[in-house]
Amino acid sequence: MSGFMDQLLSVPAPLAYALIAALVFSEAAIFVGFVLPGETAVVLGGVLASTGRVSLTALLILVVAAAVVGDTVGYEVGKHLGGRVLSLRMVRKREQRIDRAREFLRERGGWAVFLGRFTAFLRAVMPGLAGLSRMPYATFLAFNAAGGLIWGVGVALLGYFAGNSYAKVESLLGRSSALLAVVLVLAGVGWWWWRRHHHQPDPVEETPAGHRPVT
Repeated sequence: MSGFMDQLLSVPAPLAYALIAALVFSEAAIFVGFVLPGETAVVLGGVLASTGRVSLTALLILVVAAAVVGDTVGYEVGKHLGGRVLSLRMVRKREQRIDRAREFLRERGGWAVFLGRFTAFLRAVMPGLAGLSRMPYATFLAFNAAGGLIWGVGVALLGYFAGNSYAKVESLLGRSSALLAVVLVLAGVGWWWWRRHHHQPDPVEETPAGHRPVT
């Protein structure tokens, strides 16, 4: 992997853009992205942006777009060819992990798509599994776009601020992504709890028609 990193850091800007976009797109689009270093490429793109060799704004737009479009293609592949893909030898070797991912999708629905963006294996297979399960595309797109935006911007900025420390960042990235996903889930649970306990219905509304509470 270090050789790949060094090569990507030394290529001209247009080629760097193309390689990063292709790797991010392909992670989920071909359903077997767990063998592709898409997240690492985004980190290195951020490093390139920190040196001024590529535009940070262009990188962020490119990464988010490639993530969302790639996942959409993965969704369509799963919807139309999911059974055939699951029968591939490379995929069958990971049958237990895929079964757990399918169970996660059944339990969490769109949130599984969102959270899957922050784990390498789920990022590769969740779009295809969502298509295979016939999740409504509007639901898939909403959670896919939200996950792609937060993941793409977060990982690229991580590389941007890390600069030459990219190797250490890359080694810690899986745990960082998982931590970010946990923080987002906890924030969502906290918001739900606050709404439940601070949005009490008017007692008059709960009183049967024709009766008002005694004052």
